Amino acid sequence: MLKSLTLLSVLSIGLSTPVLAGSLELFSQDIAQGEFMAKTQEFNGFGCSGGDLSPHLKWSGAPEGTKSFAITAYDPDAPTGSGWWHWQIVNIPKTVTEIVAGVGSTKKNLAPLGSTQIKNDYGSRGFGGACPPSGHGIHHYRFTVHALSVEKLAISEDASGALAGYMINANTIESSTIESLYKRD
Repeated sequence: MLKSLTLLSVLSIGLSTPVLAGSLELFSQDIAQGEFMAKTQEFNGFGCSGGDLSPHLKWSGAPEGTKSFAITAYDPDAPTGSGWWHWQIVNIPKTVTEIVAGVGSTKKNLAPLGSTQIKNDYGSRGFGGACPPSGHGIHHYRFTVHALSVEKLAISEDASGALAGYMINANTIESSTIESLYKRD
């Protein structure tokens, strides 16, 4: 009985305590949680004919100790056995809290000064839009901003997506994700 009361007390305190003030939050003018992305974020190639434009992203509430940021876009539903890295940009200065649509361009260097875009699974440095196989159903695209505990990740721009993902996750203090959807009929 005492254990039950103690657990109940802890739970009620936890429920009445607000979520940590300053928690990292991610926003976008172009994508939304649980909503389908526009053709603008579809890849242009591999049978897809979209705008291949990285979305606008803005974040706030970086935790104490944040020294830089990273952004990832990942499709866990890709039929590869390991998902698909659509975008990884690392070493974003801690003073940057917003990127406009198109920053992930593979043709122009629009990324924040000092940051590095890792080669995506299409083989290009920058953003590669959604392009799930026709008839494969709905795919989930996780756009995540990571608050990192280091100013610079010790990886080269030629690092694999898996290595970049490992280094990002190993140095993440907190992250926030918008999971958008896409499918091709």
